[in-house]
Amino acid sequence: MVIDFVVCIKQVPQTGEVEVDPDTGNLLREGVQSQLNPYDLHALEAAFRLREEVGGTVTALSMGPSQAESAVREAFWMGADRGILLSDRRFAGADTLATAYTLACAINQIACDLVITGLQTTDGDTGQVGPGIAEFLQVPHVCYVDEIRSVAAEMIRVLVGLGEVQHTVEVPLPGVISVTRSANQPRLPSFRRKLATADWQVDVWDADNLRPVSDGEGPFFGLEGSATRVQRIFPPPSRPESETWRGDGQQLAERMMTKLKELRFL
Repeated sequence: MVIDFVVCIKQVPQTGEVEVDPDTGNLLREGVQSQLNPYDLHALEAAFRLREEVGGTVTALSMGPSQAESAVREAFWMGADRGILLSDRRFAGADTLATAYTLACAINQIACDLVITGLQTTDGDTGQVGPGIAEFLQVPHVCYVDEIRSVAAEMIRVLVGLGEVQHTVEVPLPGVISVTRSANQPRLPSFRRKLATADWQVDVWDADNLRPVSDGEGPFFGLEGSATRVQRIFPPPSRPESETWRGDGQQLAERMMTKLKELRFL
């Protein structure tokens, strides 16, 4: 039994101090220090462990500007066999729908049995891209995967965490799963692999390399293909001034009663 894996990864800003384009509402990523999305490290680790168990290949797939190639190379250092970067100005400004569509178009052209994504990204936090990919590919999907229990040629069994409730779910292959940080402890990039993969090629695909996932649907590329637009971005309102009270329980209780009466809550 051999299973081929695709892991979707994303390069995200390393800091919260990111400027926003006032016209489009998109993050200005050029020149900003970036890192591989922390949630995607767990997706990569899940694929590597499954490959060690059943064999196969791991392809790291990302979408972004040319600088995102460094995220794909980091996946090489951790253990990925192949890297693909979807980079085209026509992809710029994509919302989660357009991102999922573009990734699905690429996955549709790769030999793949299981797509693994991180639960979400630190710059968007929507958790929508994994399910979106599955919908465009018309394959089963399970998110909030806390543990991968077993895998076979036609089925993967996973533990799904839903708050205080957990379910064991069997997912037919091909399929898509989104793993949480509880799924594993990611390995560190290997310096030996960094040297060994220094001359490995990252395949760069543009919109002309992709074909629609189904006839008559799309293309949903970039800002023009997005279903949502950012209308306004603004900082949250500052908190009102606060007071710190110190004293024993009786003193604090009396002061609280006095304050509540002043505010006419009592």
